Amino acid sequence: MAAFPSRLAGDVRSVLAVMPVAAISPVEPFRVEVQDETVTIPSRIYHGEPETGMEGSLTGAQQLILHCLYSRHSDGRVRQRRLERIVASSEPWVVPFVVQLAGEYVVEILEAIRKELPGLDVPNSFARGLYGEFIVRNPSFFARTERRVVSYWDCYYRWKYPVFGTYPGSVLAEAFRSAASEQVGAPWPRHTPPPLPAAGRPARDPSSLTR
Repeated sequence: MAAFPSRLAGDVRSVLAVMPVAAISPVEPFRVEVQDETVTIPSRIYHGEPETGMEGSLTGAQQLILHCLYSRHSDGRVRQRRLERIVASSEPWVVPFVVQLAGEYVVEILEAIRKELPGLDVPNSFARGLYGEFIVRNPSFFARTERRVVSYWDCYYRWKYPVFGTYPGSVLAEAFRSAASEQVGAPWPRHTPPPLPAAGRPARDPSSLTR
């Protein structure tokens, strides 16, 4: 219930009613601000997915809530499938679910966000305003997300993307940072290496950015 603005409480109850009971409780919630209200979102949930008929009985808004919750699922394939149903949404309360996934380790999810999030690279677009506002409201959350991007690249993907700027997570972080910069009219603080090291200068040691 706490993962969404209070005005959605009735819709959230309807969604929870169709979700199978989980043997394991949600874990490691994180708090962010969405339009002047603090929400508390689980890092992982362990519910089985609802039957198709039960899910189809929900309204459009309720299905969006359901997809958001299952984007926190312990199974990466479920997270990706549900992400693809929410990433183009214009609802502000969807944004933290997308940004959280940008700081996780499944590279296919990072690629899906990059592909399916419309307008993030377009100056003054609706998407830039939506995500820029969220980041400005939640600077610590975004800084932690950036550090996680660097950490997962260094641990799992550096062999495939030797230059940090070519890693999908880096590309996303740059796009989100540009959205925040546009929102405040000034460069937004960086917590990742530059996308490309300056000529003749080695890239910063990622370990110095992930502590």
